[in-house]
Amino acid sequence: MPPPTPLAVEILERLVAFDTVSSRSNLALIRWVAEYLSGYGIDSRLSHDESGAKANLFATIGPRDRGGVVLSGHTDVVPVTGQAWDSDPFRLTARDGRLYGRGTADMKGFIALALALVPKAMAAPLATPLHLAFSYDEEIGCLGAPVLLRDLPRGAARPVLAIIGEPTSMQIADAQKGCHFHRTRVTGLEGHASAPERGVNAITTAAEIIAAIGRLGAEARGRARPQTGFDPPYTTFNVGTIRGGTAINIIPRACEFEWDLRPLPGEDGAALKGQIDRFVEAELLPRLRAVYPDAAVQTETIVAVPPLVPDPHSPALSLSRRLTGANGTTTVSFASEAGLYQQAGIPAVLCGPGSIAVAHQPNEFIALDQLAAGEAFLDRLLGWARRPPGIGSGL
Repeated sequence: MPPPTPLAVEILERLVAFDTVSSRSNLALIRWVAEYLSGYGIDSRLSHDESGAKANLFATIGPRDRGGVVLSGHTDVVPVTGQAWDSDPFRLTARDGRLYGRGTADMKGFIALALALVPKAMAAPLATPLHLAFSYDEEIGCLGAPVLLRDLPRGAARPVLAIIGEPTSMQIADAQKGCHFHRTRVTGLEGHASAPERGVNAITTAAEIIAAIGRLGAEARGRARPQTGFDPPYTTFNVGTIRGGTAINIIPRACEFEWDLRPLPGEDGAALKGQIDRFVEAELLPRLRAVYPDAAVQTETIVAVPPLVPDPHSPALSLSRRLTGANGTTTVSFASEAGLYQQAGIPAVLCGPGSIAVAHQPNEFIALDQLAAGEAFLDRLLGWARRPPGIGSGL
């Protein structure tokens, strides 16, 4: 396979140079992309977060009176703080057939390929449009995608399918787990540690809730479904942070912990959280309030990303198989925006260059042959989009 085009590498180098860690603004990158597209006569539509410091970008190449294929990517990246990099993470570095830099695999490599496709797409008319959809804050809960989806064109111009370019090593993923992040706050009653029965210990109360979450996790493991192809093949639970207490000799008044659950397609994440809520209401709070009437447990849902449910009749799956020549599919356990597209009525699959195994790691990279494979995939998509609708279109 020939190497990726110089334009694709040049664009990737530019994108990596933007420090778009989720805690920062992505506007400089978005404005650069909008200016790049404007140079080819393509208008961009931006949708912002409430602060105005972040934006999604949506643009259409080709006819605007009909729906086409979304090429979706997120512009934010995870932090590099505390990681031991061998080179500047925000400067593209080539060595040993790889391009190193934060976001090369996850997922500025795919965005670079989509942008490098633009001059080719403008060189001849498209019968089916290609839509570029680049979002903010995917890494912290897919926060930008719902805003982008609400702002999509309506009617005949609404996109009809989406390819999410997450790093799958160019395999087609037609299923992903959901992702629900929760924050639980416990309020108890302070007191001297020598008389624990006179207070309500927020930390030990939190520990009881965490134990209940652990029991749910054990039950989920007992319902493992290896046939789904997920690794692990069951809904998972994890308690990621905990904070509480002021001193060893004080009964702690407050404790807060964050936890997630990642349900398999077909399992209801909200219902699973509801089991914890019922345990708190029916068993825990009556006991606590017998000591202190104002004892409280509050759980808020920070993020709820739906799973991608496999659909053998999905036009996104059909088209991706046509473009890759692959009959099989895979699954991914990480969260992505694919389930949100599906929930919005736009069939979606994941298929992009690079490996998720190097994402979020120091020395993240994308192999040149993966970048070339992604470019070849999009070139085939371009050839398909130039055909008159209805002639082998798959839509």
